Amino acid sequence: MKKPKWVVEKEQAKKAAAQETVWLFGLHAVRDALLNPNRQHLRLILTKNAADKLADAVQHAGIDPEICDPRKFAAPLDPASVHQGAALETKPLKWGSLEDVALAPGAGAPRLILLDQVTDPHNVGAILRSAEVFGASAVIGTQRHSAPETGALAKTASGALERQPYLRLRNLADSIQELQKLGYLVLGLDGEASEAIDTVYAAHQDRAIALVLGAEGPGLRQRTKETVDQLVRIEFAGEFGSLNVSNAAAVALYAVTR
Repeated sequence: MKKPKWVVEKEQAKKAAAQETVWLFGLHAVRDALLNPNRQHLRLILTKNAADKLADAVQHAGIDPEICDPRKFAAPLDPASVHQGAALETKPLKWGSLEDVALAPGAGAPRLILLDQVTDPHNVGAILRSAEVFGASAVIGTQRHSAPETGALAKTASGALERQPYLRLRNLADSIQELQKLGYLVLGLDGEASEAIDTVYAAHQDRAIALVLGAEGPGLRQRTKETVDQLVRIEFAGEFGSLNVSNAAAVALYAVTR
């Protein structure tokens, strides 16, 4: 009996995910990945200079690096990548399910960041840094139309990718509804919202809160706006204000963790 198309596609996607690897690059990103016991290290390429700087991390990971000439760096990276003579092939990290991170133990009411089709790896990397600084439980994107785990994202995250849960789930609206069932107050960031995030937070300081941010330009999709509990805005000093999504995430997280 022939398998239904959706079953075949699901099996193909699962097989592709199992074979997926990521090339991390840059001294800081590679060092943090080598020191992360949850990383599966597959191949490490270093210049002699980088090998000297990462000697302790290489020994900790127990991996034999390939030493190469800096003029003929062997890793399959974009030529524009600032690799600093260090590249590591690894498997993407697995952080568990939405419920795993949403209910993870921690001090105070949990905070989550949800990203509605934010595709720029530099923005997502910066958001991961802010999430770590302000103690967010996780950053959550979508499987499609969001930044995957890449070397560029890891380099911008400056180590946060190794410690800050980053999940990519199938459907954002379904994830929002699941969080609402778990008791989360889900707030969507929208510059045209009637209430400021500070005002709403003042009335819900003890609630678990998830902040949803959209891509620069389009912002939140209509379906997302209809699914969140409330839309809120960041107050600006003048009549007009604009922040990119990574800066907006940092300001919003600060507003709900004070």
